[in-house]
Amino acid sequence: MASTELAKRLRSKTFTLGPGVFDMISTRIADSMGFDCLYMTGYGAVASSLGLPDAGLATYSDMVGVVERICSIAKTPLIADGDTGYGGLLNMRHTVRGYEKAGASGIQIEDQEFPKKCGHTPGRRVIPAEDMVRKLRVASDARESGDFLIIARTDARTSLGMDEALRRMESYAKAGADVLFVESPESEAEMERICRNFDQPCMANMVEGGRTPVLTADKLRAIGYSFAIFPATGFLAVGAALRSVYSVLREKGSTAGIDLPLHDFMEFSKLMGFEDVWAFEKKYAEI
Repeated sequence: MASTELAKRLRSKTFTLGPGVFDMISTRIADSMGFDCLYMTGYGAVASSLGLPDAGLATYSDMVGVVERICSIAKTPLIADGDTGYGGLLNMRHTVRGYEKAGASGIQIEDQEFPKKCGHTPGRRVIPAEDMVRKLRVASDARESGDFLIIARTDARTSLGMDEALRRMESYAKAGADVLFVESPESEAEMERICRNFDQPCMANMVEGGRTPVLTADKLRAIGYSFAIFPATGFLAVGAALRSVYSVLREKGSTAGIDLPLHDFMEFSKLMGFEDVWAFEKKYAEI
């Protein structure tokens, strides 16, 4: 169910931070930490669930399944990556309805050609702006709740330049987008230019090692952004931690005396919901 509170926050330009979640463990952890929203990263979800690159290989069915699983355990509102809508206009309607029914509070839609690619990798191509406008009109009409947010993303900056990216954003706003997302600006000056051009809330994508400078929340707020996501932080941290601990295990044949941070096992078990299991077993032990 779409979150009225999140919709009000973003539409009023109250700065909102969304960590990237990509599987059930990352969701459990982020959901327990008091964020105002979570962001389902397409890159991370595809990598985690399929072991594949974010290059248009995941289907609608793959992704709506991840949305549904995340929303089934998360109390925090979720914005979910919807790629290009997974097809034509009819697919776009089906995707919006499916994501909303699965429990998401919003969907991000981009104007790349199919198959799409991660927004911080080379070789991205965009569809004509008029085709994206039609997709956004369909998306806006398809949602059941007006609080279900439509985030319009353009990847035109990298291949066609900032002027074209801003022109597209203007038309996407008129087509019904609630939040505007210019992917991959390459300097703070470009980020400032984006926010100056629009009254609607703008979203920043902070990818460590990507094309856009990673800035503090205070700096992003001062520039004019209303929404910032850190989609890759979680899976990059997990990847580094796993490589470190697996390397120790491979080299030493054990984790005895390991000098790396590990989550406390009992606390982790509680996080995963074992307290409910223990309470259930205690209640019905003598039946």
